[in-house]
Amino acid sequence: MSEITYQQLNPPQRILLGPGPSNIHPRVQMAMLAPMVGHLDPYFISIMEDTKELLRKTFRTENKLTFPVSGTGSAGMEAGFCNFVEPGDVVVIGANGFFGDRMAEMARRYGAKVVQLTTEWGRIIEPEAIETALKAEKKVKLVALVHAETSTGVLQPLEEASKLAKQYEALLLVDSVTSLGGHELAVDDCGIDICYSGTQKCLSCPPGLAPFTANEAALSVLEKRTGPVQSWYLDLSLLSNYWGSSRFYHHTAPISMVYALHEALAVIRDEGLEARIQRHLNHGAALQAGLEAMGLPLHAQEGHRLSTLTSVGIPEGVDDVRVRQNLLNKWNIEIGGGLGELKGRIWRIGLMGQSSTAENVLIVLSALEKQLAEEGYSIDPGAGVSAAAKGLGQ
Repeated sequence: MSEITYQQLNPPQRILLGPGPSNIHPRVQMAMLAPMVGHLDPYFISIMEDTKELLRKTFRTENKLTFPVSGTGSAGMEAGFCNFVEPGDVVVIGANGFFGDRMAEMARRYGAKVVQLTTEWGRIIEPEAIETALKAEKKVKLVALVHAETSTGVLQPLEEASKLAKQYEALLLVDSVTSLGGHELAVDDCGIDICYSGTQKCLSCPPGLAPFTANEAALSVLEKRTGPVQSWYLDLSLLSNYWGSSRFYHHTAPISMVYALHEALAVIRDEGLEARIQRHLNHGAALQAGLEAMGLPLHAQEGHRLSTLTSVGIPEGVDDVRVRQNLLNKWNIEIGGGLGELKGRIWRIGLMGQSSTAENVLIVLSALEKQLAEEGYSIDPGAGVSAAAKGLGQ
């Protein structure tokens, strides 16, 4: 029997302009190569403390319970529901995209009565819809919204929702997977009770951790549970004992990933959070101007479009998959296709973290123009690049 030969690991260098992951900073790459220590080693414990403080600054919160959950962004989502929702609780969830639907599914699995606020994928959940749902129910435990809906490119306003949640004595849970470190997000000032994110988007860290924060109001609800948290692994009361001063063993933390997150957050600190947010705004606006100059319709609701991820309509007669494959094979550029009901109807172009550069804006527009021309789509040559360059001041 002949021996099976496996390929040598040699991944290509891609320009990651899809819905995630984004390209990572060289400092983050180097952090992954740092020597391994034990998960209770004094050095690693010092890195844990630094990481918590850096996360607080990035979330803009003073919450004591702020740390990365070991798992991807979906683990953060799961932690948000399994800890604070019990069977019979009423939960109002904004479901205007793929990840809002996922939140609703998780809440149902934990026995919640889900009031699902649906709207066209690409539009925000209006405050009036949230208030109507809160008024209609005797007692709502939690209101959950996706701040940056990755499937549609919509930026959900939070201020009015926060006021309504407080008025009706409900917790506000926010998914910030595609906004933390790229959009304005101030957990404390906005009155967010529970917030989670992912490392692979605007933080430009490999996927594998879910930054998480919860305030005292949320922890008070957790303490008053009538039954144990159904997920042992994601039980915040257990996790906080490991990430807190007692260091009570819970699981072996992904040490190299914590190194990477620590360095990614340090990169954000060095750039300045406000400067980083402005960079994302500038590049997102330039990309969108370029796409519109090419005659391509932006999908997300005007006035509520993400700068970190742009959804754009695919012209009739253009082959979605072929264009994306050619961008990857010919240009080493990854962009994303649509999810769910938007599959085949939109492309999703991400400009997140390390991937959000003026050069990437121009190269993706240039490459997309050439691929669309091959599909027979008529564009004024250079129109997209010229419009974007003007927006970039070039």
